Order: sequence, then C-alpha cells, then structure tokens
Amino acid sequence: MVNYSLMITAELENLTDLQPQGGCDDPSFNYYFKLKCGNCGEVTPKEVCLCLTDVVPHGKGSTNLVKKCKFCSREGTVTMITGRGRPLTQIQSQFGHFTPLMVFDCRGVEPLDFSFGSGWQVESIEGTKFDGVDLSGGEFVEYDEKGECPVMISNLRASFDVLK
Repeated sequence: MVNYSLMITAELENLTDLQPQGGCDDPSFNYYFKLKCGNCGEVTPKEVCLCLTDVVPHGKGSTNLVKKCKFCSREGTVTMITGRGRPLTQIQSQFGHFTPLMVFDCRGVEPLDFSFGSGWQVESIEGTKFDGVDLSGGEFVEYDEKGECPVMISNLRASFDVLK
C-alpha cells in the first residue's frame, strides 16, 4: 500500500483558491490520470476516471477503482482518501508552490499524468466567483467586471508525491 498525494500548481493572475467546483472533497469531481502496473510496468493507454461516488466492493471492504492489467493480468486498486486537500491560493501560486488536492491509496498500481479537465472553481482577488471552469485546454482567461481586471490561470502542473 502506497499513498500518493496529487499536488497541483498554476500561475494565477488576480485569482485565488483554485479547487474542484464543490471543494477539494467534492464527491462529483472526476479525476483523470493514467495508471502504471506495479508488477510489469505497463501504463494504461487511456486515462482512468475516478470519482468519490464510484464505490466498488473489494475483499472485506470497498474501493473506488479496481483495474486489471491487460499485459500481466495483475489486479490493482485505488481508494480515494478525503480530508487532505486544500485550494491553491494566490500566494502559493506566486512562489510556485504546490498544494495537495486529493490522496490516493494505491495497491498494485501507480498514478501518472493527471489531466486537468472541467468542473473547477476559482475566486478573483476582488471576490468574484468563477464556477464551472474548464482547464482541459491548459488555461482559463476571463475578465472580472466587478474588480475591473483581467483574470487568468496558466502554466498548470501536477505531480503525484509519495506520502510517508
């Protein structure tokens, strides 16, 4: 069992608190990434999708994903662990710091290559909320009429850090 923390950062211009639409533990937010088999090293050709509402019975408990390797037939599981995510703030962004978004308990697989998709929210430094932000194109550009300033999200980066 290895726990991986999904860490994100981005350049936030006149914005703060980048996070999934309903907060870091939003049950309807979809996480997309590839998986690497812990046995043979094979990487899934397509991204898998994980969501807190997807629960699969497994063994004596349950998990969010059970994936069988197409190459070696070994089974791996991924269970999402809530309560550890935080929004990316403007200060963290300015210093290029990463913030944890979600923790994954992985058995037999390793997460790789997180894809930013849709369903994000962010707030301008003037207090205007932007919901349903789509980051699949790699950036978000808008104008905050209340604050009378341009807002932008760019240079999106993500990594999976092993938690000890």
